[in-house]
Amino acid sequence: MNGMKIFSGNSNLPLARSICSYFDLPLGLATVSTFSDGEIQLEVQENVRGLDVFVVQSTCTPGNEHMMELLIMIDAFKRASAERITAVMPYYGYARQDRKVAPRAPISAKLIADLLTTAGADRVLTIDLHAGQIQGFFNIPVDNLFAAPVLMAYVKEKFRQDDLVIVSPDAGGVERARSYAKLIGASLAIIDKRRLRPNEAEVMNIIGDIQGKNALIVDDMVDTAGTLTNAANALSARGARSVAACCTHAVFSGKAIERIGNSSLEEMIITDTIPLTEEGRKLGKIKVLSIAELFAEAIKRINLNDSVSSLFHV
Repeated sequence: MNGMKIFSGNSNLPLARSICSYFDLPLGLATVSTFSDGEIQLEVQENVRGLDVFVVQSTCTPGNEHMMELLIMIDAFKRASAERITAVMPYYGYARQDRKVAPRAPISAKLIADLLTTAGADRVLTIDLHAGQIQGFFNIPVDNLFAAPVLMAYVKEKFRQDDLVIVSPDAGGVERARSYAKLIGASLAIIDKRRLRPNEAEVMNIIGDIQGKNALIVDDMVDTAGTLTNAANALSARGARSVAACCTHAVFSGKAIERIGNSSLEEMIITDTIPLTEEGRKLGKIKVLSIAELFAEAIKRINLNDSVSSLFHV
């Protein structure tokens, strides 16, 4: 590779090490710690002058701390004269706050974009942004990969396509569900729901034929799992033979793991953009797929100034 070095913050070290193993490279030597008052301290222990630096950091829980780690690392590499700095963000925090939903509300996803650029990032590499228009918040290149090929490769092995129905958990996810269904030749169904209050939804209707079929709910992220488990239970009650789900970003906050465990879901398929907790690992329903190879291929092409566009096909 052309003078490349990969570093990582504390949020997703296993994924960063997996990416490095793809290149047979050691992870960059940097230590992220905190002072007694909570301030973040960074020590970069090797020379990065003139190098193409990639910083792998998901801004997952605790999101604010991991975001500050990323910003401080980018600033350090910029001041150490790195040739180019790419923020590799498998999970882009604050992506759900991409527009004003009420008077005097912030657009936090735009603020994050400004912070990354000001810190010194030259490029951003991420996957399955919650809102695609976030790419337009940046004045630097943003590569938004798709996890669909990784997820659907597993689904093709696991399920027969002739009795599989891909289910969108809400109207907003129809485009994603349709692309997944087209990719593997499955039929499509839609959950019609009404949100009663934040993080709480009620299933109202199921549009499409799910009777006697294996239903697979697809989404970009699962947070509290309330919507997901309500949808799974409704599908099971309305005649689905089995119900599974897949998502890219397993946020799993609050009682998510408990809800998944108590639901009619037979399997929850996720990627490793966010590390799974110990509680999640103990739950036999969760299958973790790695997107390390996909990120590694994108990093290789960026480093060699090759086209990344073929990786966007789903």
